[in-house]
Amino acid sequence: MKITYNWLKDFIDLKVPPFELAEKLTMAGLEVVSLKESGGDFIFEIEITSNRPDWLSIEGIAREVSAICGGTLKTKTPKELKFKNKGILSVPLLVSNKKDCPFYSGRVICGVKVGPSPGWLKKRLELLGCRSVNNIVDITNYILFELGQPLHAFDLDKIEGPQICVRRAMANEKIITIDGKEQLLDPEILVIADKNKPVAIAGIMGGREAEVAIGTRNILLESAVFNPVLLRRGRQKLGLQSESVYRFERGVSLSGAARASFIASDLILSLASGNPCGYKSLGSLKTADRLINLDPAYVKRVLGGAIPAVKMKQILNKLGLVVKVKAKQILSVKVPDFRQDLKLPVDLVEEIARIYGYEKIAQSTPAVVPQEKLLSKRDITCAIKNLLSGLGLHEVITYSLIDRALLAKTGIKTDSEVVEILNPLSCEQEVLRPSLLPSLIRCVAFNLNQQIDYVNIFEIANVFLARPHSVEEEPVLAIALCGVHSFLSKQGLVKDDINILHLKGILEALFNKLKVKDFNFTPQDDGKISILLGQKQAGFMLELSRQALDSVDIKNRQVVLAEVNLKQLFGCIGFEKKFASLPKYPAITRDISFVIKQDIAVRDLLIAIEEKGAPLLRSAKIADYYQGKQIPAGFIGLTVSCVYRLDERTLTEEEVNPLHNTVCSLLEERFGIKLR
Repeated sequence: MKITYNWLKDFIDLKVPPFELAEKLTMAGLEVVSLKESGGDFIFEIEITSNRPDWLSIEGIAREVSAICGGTLKTKTPKELKFKNKGILSVPLLVSNKKDCPFYSGRVICGVKVGPSPGWLKKRLELLGCRSVNNIVDITNYILFELGQPLHAFDLDKIEGPQICVRRAMANEKIITIDGKEQLLDPEILVIADKNKPVAIAGIMGGREAEVAIGTRNILLESAVFNPVLLRRGRQKLGLQSESVYRFERGVSLSGAARASFIASDLILSLASGNPCGYKSLGSLKTADRLINLDPAYVKRVLGGAIPAVKMKQILNKLGLVVKVKAKQILSVKVPDFRQDLKLPVDLVEEIARIYGYEKIAQSTPAVVPQEKLLSKRDITCAIKNLLSGLGLHEVITYSLIDRALLAKTGIKTDSEVVEILNPLSCEQEVLRPSLLPSLIRCVAFNLNQQIDYVNIFEIANVFLARPHSVEEEPVLAIALCGVHSFLSKQGLVKDDINILHLKGILEALFNKLKVKDFNFTPQDDGKISILLGQKQAGFMLELSRQALDSVDIKNRQVVLAEVNLKQLFGCIGFEKKFASLPKYPAITRDISFVIKQDIAVRDLLIAIEEKGAPLLRSAKIADYYQGKQIPAGFIGLTVSCVYRLDERTLTEEEVNPLHNTVCSLLEERFGIKLR
């Protein structure tokens, strides 16, 4: 939106220099993106938000300037026109659908003299980037920029009938617009038509056949309000753009439509002579009054600072709102129809704050009272899904009903009898699943059959357990891994065959993120690995047997599975979070590389290291794991990284070395390791 400094002076006595005015407008929400001097005037280019169509006019900007800088807004009041030869050249008006066009007016002016516009009119339009055509067309553009209401003038003698009908276009109907291009229309486009054909695309662009030219003597001046959604769709479909549709899309006021027609006709009579010969309108200009009650105490609570009620009333009045003071200093604010964005008290608070000046409102830190939020099971479940997705797993959803054959093939044993369906719809829906693993195994087999090398999936759902007199549902997490995980490292492409340790690492990462303090993995005689939470079994891990793999047609692959009872997991999650500052002093890291028997639990080894290295040892973790030709059978090669640190000062080598040697000696004596 472009405006000029001198044009603003028609509406308000400006005492603020252009560059200072640009700064004030920007701080109040009307961002001035450029300001340049041209032809003895200053041109402001302002970024207008879509919710403020009232700013798309010189008068609308002047109203804001009046509120920001002070001064009285000079509004233009239309003069009542006396018609000569009443009834001559009267034009019937018809609107086929009031929703498409809530208001339409036509004003007939006879005997006009079409010619070049005066210099002042040309200059104002050209400074805004609008080309001068002739005095009649230039006046309609002038009113558009000044008041924000699009108008259109038709050559009345070229309108057949003569009559005007606002209707939807017919299928395959055509019109040549004023830019000389033929447009193919359809029933989704609104047109202005005479008795036989369209003469304009409503609110978007006029037609060439009825345009005002040098030979025009009688005109029909149109002022209307159209459905903004309908015009936007029509404009997009036709690929057209104009200053008129830009305003119609954002909404024009009903009161402004009638007022603009009066002011434009007065200007036409002044610059192009002519006689007013008739006026007719369809639709009502009455709008429902919108009243908003505003409590000054509410304004203070929202802004964090008190603004005098008198100042609030003054600001709102300057913005064109009608304010009355009710009991207890409550402000009753009547909102005019050109302010479509004001609907709630908080909208008025925003208006008051931006005009008053955000810099004048004292800064204060809001009182934030931390409150403990107890997460629901659904929230925790969503968090688990997000964590597993972050670890690279893909969620699957399987059916609650499965077949007995799948249970038998996979060999997954459960602690209870299965729940049978009395009248299954098919043999694949015989029982309610007692475990999620059979379904995940079927998913793995399907993906491998689609030539997918690496399958990593999980599911969180209920399983169904038969009890003596009921069926119990329990939420369960199940994970299945299979294939070769390929990734890039410094040494190049690495292909890692999936095994039970990968599954254990995923579960450890999940439990650590959930702050589960006491968890462990214990091998069982049946080949399963029990998952212990708080010394109670909450699930298991296993490697699928060769027989089970063959039964579901998985060849030359290893499938590892895990199932965790979420009901037990929920009870072990640590919800407390404590802030820990970053360490101020550097740490000293020492690695221990050794060979150890394969049957020794690494967890016990790490616990022993942490106990022996206290209090200087802050953490001990596995940095490397190796099995190969250099390592004897039944042994594994490990590297443990030990981090030593103090919070009070920097440790020295003399303090760390003896303690680290003691840790190494402990490992040799208790676990029989051989240092490498």
